[in-house]
Amino acid sequence: MIDLPEAFIQRMRRQLGNELPDFLRAMEEPPVRGIRMNPFKSFEGMNGYTSGDPVPWTENGYYLPATSTAGSTVFHEAGAFYLQEPAAMMPAEVLDPKPGELILDLCAAPGGKSTQVGLKMGGKGLLVSNEPVMKRAQILSRNMERIGIPNSVITCMYPAEIPHSWDEMFDGVLVDAPCSGEGMFRRDPQTRSEWSREMSAGCAKRQREILEEASRLLRPGGRMVYSTCTYNPEENEETAREFLDTHTDFSEEAFHLNGINGENGFMVCMPHRIRGEGQFTLLMKKKGEREGSTETKIPFGAAGREEKELLKKTIPGLPEPNARLGNKLIFVPACPDLTGVRVIRAGLQIAEVRGKNVFPDHASAMNILRNGMIQNTALDARSASRYIAGEEIQGDAKGWTLLSYNGLVLGWGKGSSGTIKNHYPKGLRKEHILTETDQVR
Repeated sequence: MIDLPEAFIQRMRRQLGNELPDFLRAMEEPPVRGIRMNPFKSFEGMNGYTSGDPVPWTENGYYLPATSTAGSTVFHEAGAFYLQEPAAMMPAEVLDPKPGELILDLCAAPGGKSTQVGLKMGGKGLLVSNEPVMKRAQILSRNMERIGIPNSVITCMYPAEIPHSWDEMFDGVLVDAPCSGEGMFRRDPQTRSEWSREMSAGCAKRQREILEEASRLLRPGGRMVYSTCTYNPEENEETAREFLDTHTDFSEEAFHLNGINGENGFMVCMPHRIRGEGQFTLLMKKKGEREGSTETKIPFGAAGREEKELLKKTIPGLPEPNARLGNKLIFVPACPDLTGVRVIRAGLQIAEVRGKNVFPDHASAMNILRNGMIQNTALDARSASRYIAGEEIQGDAKGWTLLSYNGLVLGWGKGSSGTIKNHYPKGLRKEHILTETDQVR
């Protein structure tokens, strides 16, 4: 039996009335799991992951059985999918980002919603994914790399630190705010043990501060989504109402997704009402229309001509870099002013310059828009598992090659004399990785 805080149950009784018994019964059921497929990375055997019921309100989302080991597979490491609770797939769908837009995900780690937004943008426009805590920002960066988002800039700032040069810059802003986490009570016992009424009040205060900063970053006519993974009205409806009452240039906007009705501009997901965990989502629009064009530029030094030529000679088929960040050759979209901004990752990291040599970056292998001109070496199941573990591979490739399994690119190797040296990043290597889809059904 799930151990829920008594003060939480009493509040839910006031909140739900006659629905409380249904809610408590639902809380005794196993947590719901989901998977969101990467539409740019199809692979042989993917039907083993999409055979579950579709998540009705999102594209490419499916329910997973509680016993699934999808997160321990080669396919997960190669970015073929992102494991995400189904209700958490809703905010990015409500934001509805379009290719070519400027989008800000203000509280982005670990990256579920940012990867969802980035895939919907299809590599066009700019996604700024921000996370104020450095350790979490690094996790966010790895997930964006794994899924293969080429048009994102990952930053590490508290919302109040974001420069005013970004004011009224973005077409869409997603505020998935830190919260008391009541919506995770079924799957995470730690959230239950840490919960308190005082914690919820503190979260609501911080959420109001974050919304205040977010409001200045949205352009007139733009849309903002505020979301949490809690049931608490103090953090949800009350925080939203206080913001709207004090920001008359914002209004709630109705939204409708398959199986979801945000008639009043918001939706509270509860496990006895939908097949998912707890999630609050609010859609708002800023009044007015943008005047003039957005001032953006390539904010880094240009890549040198000799470096470009060396890259083209060493690994034909890689994108041509348009900038250099440190010793990385990158391709980055036009950005807002990044002066004083802590940048963790910018655009697509193509290659690293080391003296007179260049080495392809793992991100360039994972890029969703990568072309088919680069040498490719197909691996069997055993070799794919060994490659992810960091071992050398036997093969006839000469020079730099992409290594793949079941049609899915895993990373880089360099072949010579019948051996392919492993260039899978050391920090990503894992042992005991599964390869066959019948192990995850």
